[in-house]
Amino acid sequence: MKTIHRAIATLGLAAILGALTVACEGEDGGYSTSESLSNKAQIQVSPEVAPPPETKLAPQADTLNPQVPEESNRETYSTIPENPFLNASSNPLSTFSIDVDAASYSNMRRFINEGQLPPPDAVRLEELINYFTYDYPQPEADKPFSITTEVAEAPWNPKHKLVHIGLQGKSISTENLPTSNLVFLLDVSGSMSDANKLPLLKESLRLLVDQLRDEDQVSIVVYAGAAGTVLPPTPGNQKDTILAAINKLEAGGSTAGGEGIKLAYKLAQENFIESGNNRVILATDGDFNVGISSDEQLVSLIEEKREQGVFLTVLGFGTGNLQDAKMEKIANKGNGNYAYIDNILEANKVLVNEVGGTLLTIAKDVKIQVGFNPEKVQGYRLIGYENRRLQNEAFQDDKKDAGELGAGHSVTALYEIIPLGVKSDVPLSDVDLVTSQQKTDESMSFSANDLMQVKLRYKQPGQDTSQLIISPVLDQELTLAQASDNFKFSASVAEFGMVLRKSQYKGDGNFDHVLQLASQSQGADLDGYRAEFIRLVKQAKSL
Repeated sequence: MKTIHRAIATLGLAAILGALTVACEGEDGGYSTSESLSNKAQIQVSPEVAPPPETKLAPQADTLNPQVPEESNRETYSTIPENPFLNASSNPLSTFSIDVDAASYSNMRRFINEGQLPPPDAVRLEELINYFTYDYPQPEADKPFSITTEVAEAPWNPKHKLVHIGLQGKSISTENLPTSNLVFLLDVSGSMSDANKLPLLKESLRLLVDQLRDEDQVSIVVYAGAAGTVLPPTPGNQKDTILAAINKLEAGGSTAGGEGIKLAYKLAQENFIESGNNRVILATDGDFNVGISSDEQLVSLIEEKREQGVFLTVLGFGTGNLQDAKMEKIANKGNGNYAYIDNILEANKVLVNEVGGTLLTIAKDVKIQVGFNPEKVQGYRLIGYENRRLQNEAFQDDKKDAGELGAGHSVTALYEIIPLGVKSDVPLSDVDLVTSQQKTDESMSFSANDLMQVKLRYKQPGQDTSQLIISPVLDQELTLAQASDNFKFSASVAEFGMVLRKSQYKGDGNFDHVLQLASQSQGADLDGYRAEFIRLVKQAKSL
């Protein structure tokens, strides 16, 4: 069940993304149950949901997948303006929400395995870094997580320093996991017929079903030309019944995503388990047909259900239709995760190895604020987290939504620092276009060797008042060779991401240096994920 723990955690953010994705796109207009569905499973169509208007996305100019004709390629990615280097004297604070999504990494892997480099905006650096686990200590006493920091030379610019910040959530034993009320919301429209879509989805769900306990329950809602329930709430000890419903699914028809999400939430609410894990798990290629006018309605629905204790996880599948921008945005709006499943091994990682973190949220609305010592730092840059940046004032606002941390989850963030007195060719910006200007927090004080101070706010599940943790970051004058494997491997992943993005801040970064650094810090690598990363870097270098 530890596995269920993590998979559902990933599911959490993913599910939310799926819901938002549903809201962001328009329905095709077909509302009669598709022939394949009616033949394979008895569907109870919800009569109360009216079809929203249809919205079509324009094809992209660039072919993102050589196997998909250019005219049919509808993959979309949000533009990511990189975080700039900021002048620490005029911008002494940096604030952001944590992010445990890792969809960008598996999507990047899909592109490279298909023989091409990913579009730059498909590469979100924080998701590449957080795809991997790091050797962080378990928290002490009653703390929900530990904080680990380390400072050493920046690999791609030795004049600069790199600051590594790691959070490790407390691992919870299986017997303490909450009972799960899961509603699988599955896209079975015609676009899901490819082998890497519905067939892979069915294989993936079988892995998750194998992890269910007797007390857990599962429902299945599908949507194509219409939405309907193909499996009413069924206890985890009836795995044969659940698997039979999954095996009967076939793809066909248009996409009635908006209708499906409402039905799924309705079912989850009707079977709500107090103090349990109540979650909608949306699986789709992202081809949601929900009118533009429904965007705000869908976001409101997801936020409303989130406050009522029903969370959303989104799982993306396939190529050609992947609406990454919408799915990632959706996940940010609910207490869930966004994952992209490109093969059965990734399904096992998300739905088995990491399922526990979603079943038990140990901290919600987790926000980080860093204050820089003006006597040590002249400039800094947060690597990644561009769409997780917050106004500095939001750090103390307990009404401001932020990311969730599941049991056993870890989160890593990197800052590149320009020490005071160092002549750097990197321009510093006095104005941060994302956050408002704010003087250093009067409560912040620095010791002689402090580069900065990390403040972290979080809420206990079920509580509305945040708690504060403060941790200083010391500069121990480490060279890169003296740094830990945690530091060096996370830096190699960040450098790889910057090279893929053709970042103006990659300095001397290149594929050869990434390989050298990753190979030096591969460590035990029991699951083989780091070895796979090294293989992907070699393959990317050859493209």
